[in-house]
Amino acid sequence: MAAPADRSAPAPPTGWRSWVAGARPRTLPAAVVPVAVGTACAAGDAPIIGWRAVAAGLVALLLQVGTNFANDYSDGVRGTDAPGRRVGPVRLVGWGIQPPGAVKRAAILCFAGAAVAGLALTAAVGPELIVVGAAAIAAGWFYTGGSHPYGYYGFGELFVFVFFGVVATAGSAYVQHEQLTGLALVAAVPVGLLATALLVINNLRDIPGDTESGKRTLAVRLGDARTRVLYTAFLVVAFLFVPVVAGGFDRPHAAAAMIGVVLARRPVLRVLEGARGPDLIPVLGTTGLLQLTTGLLLAGGIWLGA
Repeated sequence: MAAPADRSAPAPPTGWRSWVAGARPRTLPAAVVPVAVGTACAAGDAPIIGWRAVAAGLVALLLQVGTNFANDYSDGVRGTDAPGRRVGPVRLVGWGIQPPGAVKRAAILCFAGAAVAGLALTAAVGPELIVVGAAAIAAGWFYTGGSHPYGYYGFGELFVFVFFGVVATAGSAYVQHEQLTGLALVAAVPVGLLATALLVINNLRDIPGDTESGKRTLAVRLGDARTRVLYTAFLVVAFLFVPVVAGGFDRPHAAAAMIGVVLARRPVLRVLEGARGPDLIPVLGTTGLLQLTTGLLLAGGIWLGA
């Protein structure tokens, strides 16, 4: 078993704990929040269909975990996650904790589970969901997989915003009553920006290793200073959209999500002050907490105002 060369990295876990770590739990708010917000957006139109909300949640969670495993597998076999190049979350393949084939199978199993839950929704809603689901699975795999992974060319942030913002939020509303609403589409913007901020922090932390390995993420292309500005801008714009949701769609309780501004202060200051490498790991965790808290407050406020 190969251990990471960076002394700041945690000791590699073993057994089932390695799989939990490899699933990257800190990224899971990116799956939970859009389903909660999208379902809340549909609450005022007709009674919520519980099993559809649960199925949408399973699709989002399994896509997130599947993408994380697929990313781990593809980066690992390419050598991008070789020991010494990475700090932060466990890399199952790159650190030699699990064999590549096992991680690849885990990714496929998660995608298959998402497909099964998605097919249940398709049977109830309509075949248009097949196209959306297939696109989401393909996007998750080809983020770092295939011969020309788009994550290596700086399009990862766009993928997160589209699929864990617009598609997941508006889609969760759509599967309830089979209609897209302006509320769901506008609410998807802050949801997507907060999810994208997680990836920006991850890529900011990994600029040195990604540069060395030839992984041209958006952070590598923009450079350190501009990536820090981008992270801050995403959070600022996300919170600017909260009053739009609250006032523009007669959901005044949604303004409670502005409480998240208090939580945003610490990670923004750490980023603007120049935190690097291992010092950005807590920022990733705080950003995930910020997304979860703000998203649930937004969802709760929208629901109460329905």
